[in-house]
Amino acid sequence: SLASIYPKDTEAPPAGVDDMTKLAYLHEPGVLHNLACRYGLNEIYTYTGNILIAVNPFQRLPHLYDVHMMEQYKGATFGELSPHLFAIADSCYRAMINEHGSQSILVSGESGAGKTETTKMLMRYLAFMGGRSGTEGRTVEQQVLESNPVLEAFGNAKTVKNNNSSRFGKFVEIQFDKYGKISGAAVRTYLLERSRVCQVSDPERNYHCFYMLCSAPPEDVKRFKVGNPRSFHYLNQTSCYEVANVDDAREYLETRNAMDIVGISQEEQDAIFRVVAAILHLGNINFSKGKEIDSSRLRDEKSINHLKIVAELLMCDEKLLEDSLCQRVIVTPDGNITKPLDPDSALQSRDALAKTVYSRLFDWIVDKINNSIGQDPDAISIIGVLDIYGFESFKVNRF
Repeated sequence: SLASIYPKDTEAPPAGVDDMTKLAYLHEPGVLHNLACRYGLNEIYTYTGNILIAVNPFQRLPHLYDVHMMEQYKGATFGELSPHLFAIADSCYRAMINEHGSQSILVSGESGAGKTETTKMLMRYLAFMGGRSGTEGRTVEQQVLESNPVLEAFGNAKTVKNNNSSRFGKFVEIQFDKYGKISGAAVRTYLLERSRVCQVSDPERNYHCFYMLCSAPPEDVKRFKVGNPRSFHYLNQTSCYEVANVDDAREYLETRNAMDIVGISQEEQDAIFRVVAAILHLGNINFSKGKEIDSSRLRDEKSINHLKIVAELLMCDEKLLEDSLCQRVIVTPDGNITKPLDPDSALQSRDALAKTVYSRLFDWIVDKINNSIGQDPDAISIIGVLDIYGFESFKVNRF
């Protein structure tokens, strides 16, 4: 019908326009057509006013991000040169200097759109403008980037649309002194997808660190009492155990090396992976009906064995751990009341514990990274880059 036909901008050039506010008609088909025309010419950036739209090229374009390109955009008037994320970063930096106030850049989009890579490039430009700062000859930008493998190991997972999808929001603060030089940085994380620890659907995976540990060298597999990922409930809810072109065994070693770089000691690394292994064994503890009404007990010898391993890995009392899973304590002014849990409630208690422990572990790692990077409490202003995890739209959406 005529109602579904959109007018075409006959005056738009065949190669498209670099700012979509120049289009005669700003309807969805016109916007998509303009982006497609530019993408066909490897023009992956397009403005819409002061907003930059980036289309993932799915190929390396090193010339687009080298030092020569940074020099071109340094101090250039916004809109004077072709659309580029360096223009956004430069405009942000200039506004901070001229207006003496903090700025922020929001990176948003679908999963797999290239948000995290874009964030890395933005930090490179800000480090280029802000000059060198940091310890042991490393720039703050380098220190932040060195933390990425660690954060990705514990905060990223394979999803339907992205083999390395960030499942948490990341706000990177680049801190500046009164001369506009970088004086520190901090990584703030938000909204870790805790539910993924206990519930995964095909063809996705749980967090990378679980599969890395299961593929670790034999001595570590034995020490942390792990093995085939198919033997763990939190991993075998899906048939996907491997990711194309990803070697989990190598990733484990690289993550260990990245931990060394950001100042996490060998003892702390061992403690981290003890917690990861404990969560896997926790998921294998099952319950059956107890002797009392609405009570529960460990279902079989396998569950008893997994409980012992969890208690050993977490260095806690086995009986107290069992009681915390099978009972709920209600605190009242007159004292504590212990209420037994039925098997279904005990399973929920088990999963809640796993999610809480993993979330606390992730927060501890982030704090450790921030201590390594070095924050400046006396910073005059900051430029914040928000890399929120990508959204995926399905017939049924859940968090």
